Amino acid sequence: MRSSENKIQVNEQLSLPFMGCGTWAWGNTLLWNYDQSQDQKLQQVFNFCVDNGVTLFDTGDSYGTGKLKGRSEQLLGQFTREYQGEEKINICIATKLAAYPWRLTRQSMIAACDASAERLGKPVDLVQMHWPTANYAPWQENALLDGLATLYEQGKVKGVGLSNYGPKRLRKVHQQFAERGVPIVTLQVQYSLLSTETVEKLGLKAVCEELGIQLIAYSPLTLGLLTGKYGNGVFPKGVRGLLFRYLLPGIKPVLDCLREIATDRNKTFSQVALNWCICKGTIPIPGAKNLTQAQENLGALGWRLSESEVTELDQAASLVTRTMVKNPFQTT
Repeated sequence: MRSSENKIQVNEQLSLPFMGCGTWAWGNTLLWNYDQSQDQKLQQVFNFCVDNGVTLFDTGDSYGTGKLKGRSEQLLGQFTREYQGEEKINICIATKLAAYPWRLTRQSMIAACDASAERLGKPVDLVQMHWPTANYAPWQENALLDGLATLYEQGKVKGVGLSNYGPKRLRKVHQQFAERGVPIVTLQVQYSLLSTETVEKLGLKAVCEELGIQLIAYSPLTLGLLTGKYGNGVFPKGVRGLLFRYLLPGIKPVLDCLREIATDRNKTFSQVALNWCICKGTIPIPGAKNLTQAQENLGALGWRLSESEVTELDQAASLVTRTMVKNPFQTT
């Protein structure tokens, strides 16, 4: 895995930017209040990101609520076709395939990837296992992983990644894939100043460095909680609002530290929190629903926190009494 000035080379076919864009909200009416009138704003987000070198877009075949399932992939396909800038050749669509209970065979994953490619109107660049089944149906997982490896062997994808795997399970899967000559190039996990356990306490970062796997940090702003925009009676609607009311009383040390560094740096809370993820060697993939949010996210690039500032944030994170709810599919 090689780093250039602006890209991280994860294999011969894939180079990734220091930050990507998550598209969970694109089609999600339940948590993110999506409606199709937002599509023009989302296309502005896409174009702005690509114009500025943020060419990694993370999606999933389960993204989209109800009848809108797959909407995120459809939008990314449309936006990619319509984009005409110089960076078009570098666009990387990373799709996560869900381990649905009815997906039981190698062929089911191949068919799922083919369906994603149809929605995108192009081959999937980076295919990822959305979550492991080891915590509840370990017998199901090997066939699905076999499907991922076959996709790479057949040349249908440029790279294979995993999501929500811990260090022990990662080593086992890495060995399985290595025996077939299939490299795992990325691992996506929940990681932010409020979600450090898996990466740091369980030693996942060290294992990824040893195996040459690039870490991708999802929910790097903890669903928006680390933007500093909430509290004092201001909360988002729905499930996020309930979660924020629970978490806010216990995260004051992190918010205070973010405020201090953001003021000194003339940056925003979000930009500092995202830059911390980058300094930790991960590729954060914050979401954006409009151009203003995308512009703020990209303000995390082009500079680096000092070692002392990273240490201050680490210490603040160790003092929080309420951390982000752990993904139940995450393995050790």
